[in-house]
Amino acid sequence: MIESITIKHVASYDNQGITITNLKHVNFIYGANACGKTTISNFLAKTSDPVFKDCSVAWKDGIALPTLVYNKKFRDENFSTGKIVGIFTLGKATKEEIEVIETKKKDLDELRTQKTNYVNNQVKLKESKTTKDEEFKNYCWSGIYKKYEGDFKEALKGSLKSDLFKTKIIDTIANNKAAIVPLADLKERSTILFGKEPSRLQRLSAPDPQRVHDTEKHEIWATKVVGKADIDIAGLINRLNSSDWVNKGREYLQEGDTCPFCQQNTVSNDFRAKLEAFFDESFIESVGTVNNLQAAYNASMSQLITTLSVIETAEKANEGTKLNVELFSAHLKTFVTQFAENKEFLKQKQKEMSCLVELVDTTDTFNSIIDLINKANTEIDKHNRIVDNFKTEQTQLIKDIWRFLANEAQATYDKYVKETHGIQTGIEKLDGSIKTATDNYNALDTEIKDLTKNVTSIQPSVDEINKLLTVFGFHSFSLVKSDVENFYQIQRDDGSIAHATLSEGEITFITFLYYLQYVNGAKAEENVTNDRTIVIDDPISSLDSSVLFIVSSLIKEIIKQIKDGTSKVKQLVLLTHNVYFHKEVSFIDGRTKKNGKTHYWILRKNNKYTKIEQYEQLNPIESSYELLWREIKNHEKNSGITIQNTMRRIIENYFKMLGKYGDDDLLNKFEAKDDKEICRSLLCWINDGSHCMPDDLFIQTADNTIEQYQQVFKAIFEHTDNIGHYNMMMGIVPEHP
Repeated sequence: MIESITIKHVASYDNQGITITNLKHVNFIYGANACGKTTISNFLAKTSDPVFKDCSVAWKDGIALPTLVYNKKFRDENFSTGKIVGIFTLGKATKEEIEVIETKKKDLDELRTQKTNYVNNQVKLKESKTTKDEEFKNYCWSGIYKKYEGDFKEALKGSLKSDLFKTKIIDTIANNKAAIVPLADLKERSTILFGKEPSRLQRLSAPDPQRVHDTEKHEIWATKVVGKADIDIAGLINRLNSSDWVNKGREYLQEGDTCPFCQQNTVSNDFRAKLEAFFDESFIESVGTVNNLQAAYNASMSQLITTLSVIETAEKANEGTKLNVELFSAHLKTFVTQFAENKEFLKQKQKEMSCLVELVDTTDTFNSIIDLINKANTEIDKHNRIVDNFKTEQTQLIKDIWRFLANEAQATYDKYVKETHGIQTGIEKLDGSIKTATDNYNALDTEIKDLTKNVTSIQPSVDEINKLLTVFGFHSFSLVKSDVENFYQIQRDDGSIAHATLSEGEITFITFLYYLQYVNGAKAEENVTNDRTIVIDDPISSLDSSVLFIVSSLIKEIIKQIKDGTSKVKQLVLLTHNVYFHKEVSFIDGRTKKNGKTHYWILRKNNKYTKIEQYEQLNPIESSYELLWREIKNHEKNSGITIQNTMRRIIENYFKMLGKYGDDDLLNKFEAKDDKEICRSLLCWINDGSHCMPDDLFIQTADNTIEQYQQVFKAIFEHTDNIGHYNMMMGIVPEHP
């Protein structure tokens, strides 16, 4: 069954066009001539015609039924040559054969309904799955992409749309099982790999501190360096703890006998010999060791500090440094301080060889510095590996980033899979049910067509047409067999071919009878029992009033069967311009005003283009007189050109024909001179407009003129005491005091 029809960009339909929605089993569309009815019927007859490329029709459940259209083109195609194609019906069938076919048709309907139910259920499941897909897609986009877009946008190129991003996340979850790389690492690598292509970095040189550490731990610093103990002056020197003082005084010992200590002439050769013996070779060697170690230590430490300071300065200026410069500087400062302390200790030892000193151990501080350098070199090596294998590293980074993002989505994805698994199972199960129902339907449909072929004939349709022609008073011609198999022609009683001599009314009537047989049968045997939609466009053109009622009766019988569900015709769309035919064919029983299976529309042409009004179950066509009043009420939607003729016909019908009022009688109802002149101008205006096209009037002041004269039109009913009739026809409910 057709659910909606869209007609646009063709004939009297503009680019916006019209859409007829909510079609029912029986549909009445009223419209004046040239307002676009035949365009609709021609479209439904051949929707594939390129002229209707912007038009469309929507079928219930997507199942299109054969559409049989009666209009002028149908008459021309079937009766232009005089050879009429035979219509197959169940002519030879016995009652039992027809019952078998009808039973199988009911089974076929049940299979169609069953398939439709399966399809509808599957549609609901697919919609549910689509909703879940959309929710997961939105989560991926808003909860993951937007969160990491700033960090990894370069890596996500190619998936910068929500659908693509979701698909990539799902694919990564399924196929990328690599270890999860920390976010900080990914960001760091991204800075290198997705910025300007980097260059190699120079590794930092770590100086060797071993000699320094050995010096700091030398035993000499914890050793008293004093003279020989077995010399007789040793006792006194040691008792006075003056070894360093005596040794220093030796530097001032002259050639004479003056003592550098007491300035007395007490120095003898024997005393000189004893001093030299006390400060023997071992003492001299120890002093030499202290002096040498001090000099070497100071030189080595100065070199180390210089080297480390150079590193510090260079890395502070290096924006891409891998060294923790701040911590490095702190350790270096400590190292320098420790060196300064040790220098003082060394000076003290050198000054007083007999004192014991303990140098500050710089091992831990230096090791901390070396550790920072090693860590920096590790990062430099990593950086250089990236540089050396830039494209490979970039590809691996992209994989690592997607793995990280997929892991972020894992929990939500698991929930999504769990929720959609059952839905997908249901969809697949219904696929099987739909296929089974389709196969069963096709098999039964083929069986019905085979049965139909055995019991169909074109003769019963011809006999029925000839019978109706006789019943309705058309005795001068009938259908007879043609010399071509399965074709017929129209023949007079005298045997002459009547096609060329039939009147327009006779051709219209016989073609409509032929169409009714087509509705009940088919031009091909196998299609006789198919369900169908029928479209009838103005079937009573050129027919007299008696035939009008015959045609309306025949159509009303079809409508009755459609509503009862006893017909292979599932839907009717009837288009007409004849008010009386519309009233007759849409008449139900005089008591029932509405029917849920029937809808009504009116086509109107305004400013060259067709528009449509929907009235649903309310029949808008009551009588021609009421239709005139409807034109007045809806004048804003209609062309101003017709409003004059409408007013004239209302005044003539109500006042002149029924009330026996003339123009002067109406004028005399106005006592005031001004009101009388307005009434006179209205009568002149509507009489002028009803017999010619008021081009100048319409172009200049159509809208204002219409509004002004509508007020005068109402005043006529007021002054003649007929305002109650005006209110009733305009649908105005007067206010009660």
